[in-house]
Amino acid sequence: MGAHESMEHAEHAEHAAGANKKIALLIAVIALFLAFSETLGKGAQTEALGKNVEASNLWAFFQAKSIRRTVVQTTSDQARLSLGVMGDDAAKAALQKQIEEWGKTAARYRSEPETQEGSEELAKRAKHAEHERDLALAKYHHYEIASAAFQIGIVLASATIITGMMVLAWISSVLALAGLAFMAIGLFAPHAVHLM
Repeated sequence: MGAHESMEHAEHAEHAAGANKKIALLIAVIALFLAFSETLGKGAQTEALGKNVEASNLWAFFQAKSIRRTVVQTTSDQARLSLGVMGDDAAKAALQKQIEEWGKTAARYRSEPETQEGSEELAKRAKHAEHERDLALAKYHHYEIASAAFQIGIVLASATIITGMMVLAWISSVLALAGLAFMAIGLFAPHAVHLM
C-alpha cells in the first residue's frame, strides 16, 4: 500500500470516527428522552391504577349508601302503613316520630354535603376519579408510543454505526422528534390525539 493510499485510509477512518461520535451523541440524547418518557409513563400508569381503585371504592360506598337508603325508606313506608291500624295514640306518636327520623336518615344518605359521603356526593367524586383515571391513561398511551419511537430510534442509530448508512441516522432523528411530539401531547394535551 502506498503512502497516498495510507493517508486516504487514515482520513477515512478519522472521518468515520467523527461521524461515529455524532451518532453516539445522538444515541445518548435519544436514551435521555427515553428515560423521561418511561418515567412519565410509569407515573401516569401508577396514577391511573390508583384512580381506578379510588373510583371503585367510591362506587362501592355509593352502592352501600343507596342500599341503606332503600332499606330505611322501605321500613319507613311499611311503618307508615301500620299507622292506620294502630289504636294506641302514644304508640302511634312514637312510630310517627320514628318515621320522621328515618326520613331524615334517608335524606342524609342521599346528600351529605358536609362530609361528602351522601350518595349524590359519592357519585360526583367517583365520576371525578374516573375522569382523572382516563386522563392518566391517555397520558400513559402517548408516553408508551414515545418510548417505542425512542427505542426504535436508538436501534437505527446503532445500526448506522455498523452499516455506515447515514439514512438510518436521519430516520432515527425523525423518530426521536416523533417521540418528543408524543411526549408533549401526553404532557399538555393527552386527549388531542385519540389512539384507542
